[in-house]
Amino acid sequence: MLYRNNSRSGASLVEFAIVGPITFIIILAIVIVGLGVFRYQEVAHLARQAARYASVHGKQYAKDTGQPAATQQSIYSNVIQPGLVILDPNYLTYSVTWNTDNGQYHAATQNNKDIFTTNTVTVTVTYQWAAQPFFSSPITLQSTATMPMSY
Repeated sequence: MLYRNNSRSGASLVEFAIVGPITFIIILAIVIVGLGVFRYQEVAHLARQAARYASVHGKQYAKDTGQPAATQQSIYSNVIQPGLVILDPNYLTYSVTWNTDNGQYHAATQNNKDIFTTNTVTVTVTYQWAAQPFFSSPITLQSTATMPMSY
């Protein structure tokens, strides 16, 4: 059986030399963006879970159960710290604010009438993510969740 001499072998090598690195860079970029999205989803999940925990562990919860109401430290210890999957706690910050207090309602006066308004709790989780070999400065991932006090 006779084989023909393939005169395109050099052209294929040149084409691969151009397309190969570009394809590798695109695949690498997809992986890095995927890692960033995963970390952002973790940050958003932690903010939602922490806000939910704070909203159901208010003054009424403390009164009914005899357990202390949620504080910034208890929210971190019970929700954020156990929820860290691959996030480094050294690069994570959080803040918890109650719009009035840790109770379900607060009284307000409107048109000389006392009304009761629902309190809310806001949790903000911030993470400094550095994809070391690819970015010189860290990327800030931040998520905020606000929930009404419900207990």
